Amino acid sequence: MSEEANIQFSEREALLFHSEGRPGKIEIVASKPLTTQRDLALAYSPGVAVPVQAIADDPATAYDYTAKGNLVAVISNGTAILGMGNLGALASKPVMEGKAVLFKRFADVDSIDLEVKTEDVDAFINCVELLEPSFGGINLEDIKAPECFIIEQTLRERMNIPVFHDDQHGTAIITAAGLINACLLTGRNLADIKVVVNGAGAAAIACTELMKAMGVRHENVLMCDRTGVITTDREGVNQWQSAHAATTDRRTLTEALVGADVFLGLSAAGALKPEMVKDMAPAPIIFAMANPEPEIRPELAKAARPDAIIATGRSDYPNQVNNVLGFPFIFRGALDVRATAVNEEMKIAAARAIAELAREQVPEEVALAYGKAHSFGPEYIIPAPFDPRLMEVVSMAVAKAAMDSGVATKPILDMAAYRHTLRGRLNPTTSVLTLAYEGARAHPKRVIFAEAEEEVVLRAAIAFRDGGYGTPVLVGRDDVPERLRALGVSDPDSFELHNSRNSPLVPAMVDFLYNRLQRRGYLRRDCERMVNQDRNIFGSLLLQLGEGDAMITGVTRTYSQTLREVRRVIDVADGRTAFGMHLMVGQSHTVFIADTTVNERPSAEELADIAEQTAQVARQMGHEPRVAFLSYSNFGNPKGAFLENIRDAVKVLDGRGVSFEYEGEMAPDVALNPRQLANYPFARLSGPANILIMPGLQSAHISAKLLRELGGDSMIGPMLVGMEKPVQVAPMTSSAGDLVTLAVLAAGGIAR
Repeated sequence: MSEEANIQFSEREALLFHSEGRPGKIEIVASKPLTTQRDLALAYSPGVAVPVQAIADDPATAYDYTAKGNLVAVISNGTAILGMGNLGALASKPVMEGKAVLFKRFADVDSIDLEVKTEDVDAFINCVELLEPSFGGINLEDIKAPECFIIEQTLRERMNIPVFHDDQHGTAIITAAGLINACLLTGRNLADIKVVVNGAGAAAIACTELMKAMGVRHENVLMCDRTGVITTDREGVNQWQSAHAATTDRRTLTEALVGADVFLGLSAAGALKPEMVKDMAPAPIIFAMANPEPEIRPELAKAARPDAIIATGRSDYPNQVNNVLGFPFIFRGALDVRATAVNEEMKIAAARAIAELAREQVPEEVALAYGKAHSFGPEYIIPAPFDPRLMEVVSMAVAKAAMDSGVATKPILDMAAYRHTLRGRLNPTTSVLTLAYEGARAHPKRVIFAEAEEEVVLRAAIAFRDGGYGTPVLVGRDDVPERLRALGVSDPDSFELHNSRNSPLVPAMVDFLYNRLQRRGYLRRDCERMVNQDRNIFGSLLLQLGEGDAMITGVTRTYSQTLREVRRVIDVADGRTAFGMHLMVGQSHTVFIADTTVNERPSAEELADIAEQTAQVARQMGHEPRVAFLSYSNFGNPKGAFLENIRDAVKVLDGRGVSFEYEGEMAPDVALNPRQLANYPFARLSGPANILIMPGLQSAHISAKLLRELGGDSMIGPMLVGMEKPVQVAPMTSSAGDLVTLAVLAAGGIAR
């Protein structure tokens, strides 16, 4: 039911997220070069006339010459926005943009949000129907019942592209997947279970219809609304509800639940009482999906019936019914076979694929993120929302069902190749970063924020705590609580604050620092001054003394100055080289660039160390490393005086017998462009490099900064690697979101 995690944040943070930089969450990016007059002539007039004529001659070629085949419209009139009600079309735009973002993030489906300013059903239908030439699919969203039934059914009849109301069918598909597995665990058959549905809106009716299509018998289902059980002799029910009316003498929810196997709730908080649960059949199955507060809290249901299997719409309980498990991949499969509809067969295939995935062994990265080795059972009947296998498993099942049921106009002939294509659409880094956040919530740590007098740092600390990622340990003056209050924190004194002026830890810190530095020319009073006056020294000592698990700093001083101060307290890890690394993260690729911050003229040994350690981080993020040692020279052409350390680094790795591909010296175009690499058939890279080892700090730092400002990909970093304690030094221009990401990565041990 839920697409959102139950993460806390302030109204200010939410508004800043949507308003900072380019307002909103989406933009249009050209997929072809538009640099020269010739490019423009091909893109528009006169070149565009050629595909125009081709499409006029054969409309199916629109999928070949336009973006139609990967473009979904997310459409709403704002009459049922989330749980907020009818707030109008314009107010629904942030939600629809968010849906578009989820389509792209999870399934590489391009999406445009359209908000239609009408509550007139016929006007809405006509508007959407006329848009058919533009899109490969229609995702209806946040439209109130019963109008949503009329709208969807009519559009499905009139349009020759998939039309899918996610509020109905997305919830139904994930619920059905969970029900399949709950029945399997309790030894039940769908044909025999007795189901009570509490709620008679769009999602409840869709869930009921899909259950019946999968084998649940009509006579075994009782649907209830606020009035009670919907029976065949009851008046005042609409045609969609009456389709599920029952012949029974039971009139209330309490009566309906006696002996029931399944409670399916899409209603209101607290609707299911513990005493009702006690009257259900042995090992009852409870789907309490009201949001944000379910019909019954799982702990209350378990107290009443310890043998119950429970699912909710919340991310802080097991078995979350989350629509993001379904709709991106349903459209992915439908678009890839150019389906003319999303039919019952495709929905059932999606539900069964999701159910089967939950029964498979859970990937290690998912298990680590959620804090335990998930395995199929009462608390894992639905896969984790960020399981990276969903893309291929669900999309393939939907595509195959579309072909088998006759609605695919472009069948896939090689399913193995299709699976490979699906895997290549998404960037493993995005899943790993998401899982890192989930891991932080499962294993919250104490992270020291060393510059807590800065607003951006305080906003990051607030978000870190409210997100459930751990405890922020603030370093700052006594006025920090007032600054927190000004940012909307109602309980600023609940934040842990350390001030060197009154900290009882200062004597121990001075002793620790003096023991480290006394033979490096520092007097004890020098150490006392640094502890009392330098927040980075003080914060690093908090970390060394065990007052925190990780530290984030950097926004008030240059990177080099901050790192010098940190290294007075914290050493490089044994056998490691400290260096900085930037990540360029695109939709389907990540490139790791090192060393961008620390070593000015790295030796061959240091370059080899940097390559090995970066390869380790790349594997942590789901990538098979391919390392290129960069230079202006390609294997000696042109010759130069500063190539030996690069060549020797390759020899060092030869001697170490490492388990990843590497090559050099080579220019960036050869490293990244397969056509250029083909000029060197002896090169040992099997494909474009994803790790670029820079020859020196000057070229590395310039490249990273240029790419950050001019590149089209997201840039993460620099990430500090190789220190004995988890420390991250952020750029001075970091946003609160950047700081939270680095704090989560530091706390999670990534890039150690």
